[in-house]
Amino acid sequence: MEEFSRKQERIRNWLADQNLDAFLMRRVSSFAWATCGAASYVNTATTYGEASLLITPAGRYLITNNIEAPRLEQEERLREQGWEFRVHPWHQVSAAVAELCRGWRLGADSPYPGATDLSIEFARLRAELMPEEAARFRTLGRLCAEAMEAAIRAVRPGQTEYEIAGLLAQACESRGVQAIVNLIATDERIFAFRHPLPTEKRLERYAMLVLCGRRWGLVCSLTRLVHFGRLPDEVRRKAEAVARVDATLIAATRPGRTLGEVFRQGIQAYAETGFPEEWHLHHQGGLAGYEPRELVAAPQSIEEVSIGQAYAWNPSITGTKSEDTILVGEETNEILTAIPGWPEIEIALEEKVWKRPAILEIA
Repeated sequence: MEEFSRKQERIRNWLADQNLDAFLMRRVSSFAWATCGAASYVNTATTYGEASLLITPAGRYLITNNIEAPRLEQEERLREQGWEFRVHPWHQVSAAVAELCRGWRLGADSPYPGATDLSIEFARLRAELMPEEAARFRTLGRLCAEAMEAAIRAVRPGQTEYEIAGLLAQACESRGVQAIVNLIATDERIFAFRHPLPTEKRLERYAMLVLCGRRWGLVCSLTRLVHFGRLPDEVRRKAEAVARVDATLIAATRPGRTLGEVFRQGIQAYAETGFPEEWHLHHQGGLAGYEPRELVAAPQSIEEVSIGQAYAWNPSITGTKSEDTILVGEETNEILTAIPGWPEIEIALEEKVWKRPAILEIA
C-alpha cells in the first residue's frame, strides 16, 4: 500500500502540473502500473483492457463489466486498494466516465472523447520506477533469462520455427511469464527480417530467439542466437561489431544525458565498427517499463535518462543482434537479463569492461 499511496500522490501532483482535474487510464500498461501489478486484460495482445481506472477530485474508480469485476475484486484485491467499483452489464456501454467527470478537466492515457490525450507524457511517468518495481523487474529479468536459456539450449536442427517458438513460450509460461513478443528466425531469415514471426521453416544451422516477457505488467526484452557448427567469419565479425554498439549504448545510458545523445553515440559506434548505415534498418530500442518500449529513442529525442529507469537497447547488424534489459543505478547500469555461463564478448569502454552475449556455438 505504500507504493500504491506514493503513486496516487504522484498522479495528483502530475495532474496539477498538467492543469487537469481527472485522469482516465484505459491501457493495460497503465492499469498494471497504477495497481502495482494487476491485470485488466483477457486477450494478452490487447492494448486496452476490460477495466479502466478513473481518478477525480472526488475519488478513485474502477470501471468494468460484470464478467471481470469478481476476479478484480477477489483475486487482484483492488477494492482493498480503495478503488470504488462501477460495474455495468457486459452487454451495455458504461456511462460512468461521463457521469463522474462532469465539470472536470479530463486527461487520458490514450485518445478518448472529451479528454486531453497525454499518452506520451504518461508513458514517461510510468517509466519512473519505484524501488518496489525495480525489485520486481530484477525478478522478471531473472525469469526471462532462465526461460531463454532453457528454450535455446533445447533447440535442435530440424525443428520448425513454430516448434522453437513453442519451446520459448512453454519455458516462459511455466515460470509465470507471458511471452508477449516471441520472434524466431532461422538461417537466411535472420538476414532477411528484423521482426521475424515464426514460420514452418526448419532450422539448419543458425537460430535467433527474441523475447519480450511480461509479469506484474512489467516487460523485459532479450535476444539470443545459437549456431550449430563453426560460426562463419563474417557473422562473427558482425556479432563483435554489434556487441560494441550495444555496449556503447548501455555505457552511455547515464543520468542527465538525453536519449538523443545516447542514440548518437550508438550511431558513431556503428560507423567505427564499419557498419555506418545499419542503424537505419531497425529502431535501436529505448526506455522500457510497462510496455516493451515506453519511448523509442531517436537522434532528436530530448528525454533525459534518470536513476531507476529501465532500458532495452537492441542494435542489429544484418544477421546479428544484441539485446538485454538494463536498470539505471546510481553508480552503474545493471543488466537484468544476463544468463550466467553464457558465452560473452568483452568490450572495454572508458576503463570499464562490458560483457555482451556472444552467439552460442554448438559443435
